[in-house]
Amino acid sequence: MRKIFKYNLYRAAFLLFLVLLTGTLGYHYIEKFTWIDSLYMTMITITTIGFGEVRPLDFEGKLFTIVLITFSILVYAYSFTILSEFMLEGHFFKNLNRRRMKNKIAKLSGHTVLIGLGKHGKEAYKNLKQNRRSVVVVEKDPSKIEEMEEKLDYYLEGDATKDDVLLAAGIRNASVLISTLPDDADNLFIILSARQLHPGIKIITLATNENTERKLKLAGADHVVMTYRIGGEYMASLVTSPELINFLRLLSVENPEHEHLIEKIDVKELPEEYRNKTIADLDLRRKTGVTIIGFKTPEGQYIINPPADTVLIEGASIIVLGQPEQINALNRLFHIERD
Repeated sequence: MRKIFKYNLYRAAFLLFLVLLTGTLGYHYIEKFTWIDSLYMTMITITTIGFGEVRPLDFEGKLFTIVLITFSILVYAYSFTILSEFMLEGHFFKNLNRRRMKNKIAKLSGHTVLIGLGKHGKEAYKNLKQNRRSVVVVEKDPSKIEEMEEKLDYYLEGDATKDDVLLAAGIRNASVLISTLPDDADNLFIILSARQLHPGIKIITLATNENTERKLKLAGADHVVMTYRIGGEYMASLVTSPELINFLRLLSVENPEHEHLIEKIDVKELPEEYRNKTIADLDLRRKTGVTIIGFKTPEGQYIINPPADTVLIEGASIIVLGQPEQINALNRLFHIERD
């Protein structure tokens, strides 16, 4: 539809130019006016301003003027129809909004780029928003964007397999890219492009075919999520350990009433006096009520229920569990500001 509008707008502009050119040539060769006088006569004729003629016209000149006025009226009517339809259909305001959206996205940093608004994309967006993450959604189907437009803070309509679309989504300033397209080949192409444009970005992708999992990782994906595997494992877990699943759901973003029960704190966020000390030195259980349930080493290795003598070295992180008021007390204790 947009291509049709552009074509009609270009055609209207061409017809207006053709009227101007025809009038100038006609007055020059029929009435022997100079080029500037011919252009002047054409302008006052087609705009119906009513200024005086350069000199009285002869029969051929008057006949040509009648034809020129008739033709220009038809071109005006056609152009007005195209412009009115363009405005009424909202394309003008959509283009204006699209330009404004690109300017907003250009100011983002550390955000997540989410590709696709299918069922997995929608679920990912909902969970990211519950965690107050800035998310730029890229979707090439305009109907899917319109369906969720009121819920989307940042979005782009376009094909994410193209570099210019990823760049417009702020890929070079983003921290994470999530690709949820149903076609593994498209996801593979996006991973290759994203890794080239931003080598340090974290990439998570969806996959439907087990044979492509290894290829997606070789292309640069940090995590490959197999749709059938998640569904099967989840259903089996509901049978083998339902209480555990219910507890994990309580801690997850699936339950917005219990969000922020788990918090990750980087060692660099701690006050200077606690760095290079042990977990025991923090004494968080007594001071805030939270419990340290995990420790992430600078190399990315996770330690569950770390020992009290674990040293808080630079580049590491601790994962704590507690009630929202306990998490807030922890943030106040260490003067940590959260969005």
